[in-house]
Amino acid sequence: MDVEDDIFEDDLDLLEIIEFGFPRQMFRLYKDTAQHLLILIEDDLQYPNNLNNAVSPMNQLLTALRLFSTGGHLSTVADYMQMDISTVSRIVVRVSEAIARLSPQYIRMPENGRFIEEQTKFYEIARFPKVIAVVDGTHIKIQSPGGEDAEIFRNRKSYFSVNTQVACNADLKFLNIVARWPGSSHDSTIFNNSDLMAQFEQRHFPNCYILGDSGYPLRNYFFTPLLNPNWPAQQLYNESHIRTRNTIERAIGVWKRRFPIMAYGARLKLETILTIIVATAVLHNITIEMNEPEPPPADEIDIDELNYLIEIGQIPEQIANNVNAIPRHVQQIIIVKNLFI
Repeated sequence: MDVEDDIFEDDLDLLEIIEFGFPRQMFRLYKDTAQHLLILIEDDLQYPNNLNNAVSPMNQLLTALRLFSTGGHLSTVADYMQMDISTVSRIVVRVSEAIARLSPQYIRMPENGRFIEEQTKFYEIARFPKVIAVVDGTHIKIQSPGGEDAEIFRNRKSYFSVNTQVACNADLKFLNIVARWPGSSHDSTIFNNSDLMAQFEQRHFPNCYILGDSGYPLRNYFFTPLLNPNWPAQQLYNESHIRTRNTIERAIGVWKRRFPIMAYGARLKLETILTIIVATAVLHNITIEMNEPEPPPADEIDIDELNYLIEIGQIPEQIANNVNAIPRHVQQIIIVKNLFI
């Protein structure tokens, strides 16, 4: 069935929205991107019959996109889409799960043949060699999940959140995402228990590096800023590191501006929010593949971007005192031989 025909047959009058240019500020995707996405998930959204005025796959998708573009209030989306709140709730879960199932296809580390290509793109940013990914954690606001373990979701800034680890490439595409840890979890704890670390430990990415902030431990393949740069080459290393790592700050900023539910949080079940986090990450990558422009800057600076701006003019936070000597030695080799003399 053609997408446009599907919209004509639906009882809801969304044809006017499509005819007037599919307003991007309402759904966060252009019409062509939405139609492309619908082709990928339509089978998962199609009802076996049209009993009780079943909502079409396109309108299910628009309903979920409308929630992603707001502060996560189901009542607002229900009023806009002229649906019952319970219907919107079920649709959001259904669509989010369908999109999240695309994550193995759209969120993955580069394969062996693309290592040099990814490294070259990062090198062109600030001359940091052999980087294939940059990683960071970001907090997604949630309401208290309740129960005896609710407080573990309260982060150091005293609000409830899911600490989500993301890694991206130089094109701002997400290569890895871990969305299941409570807000009180440290970034290094999440990385130490992630598949991404296991893959690097098992040398799936030989002769490749990843970058992170000073909250992560220094490893042979994972480089952090120097605490006290004493000579010009070390200062240039820190400058290159920060400029290269800014890629992940930008990616997170674009992600949260494109889908404000990631910035403002949602009053939904925890399981649903975890699914939405992955689903919006998939959508973020799809928009990049579809060459959609970045969303306009928000009225307020994103917290991740603010942290970066602060970091440019300051010495990064102290790293752990028990840094392994071997990765420290490798880090110095990069500074002296490969980069800044």
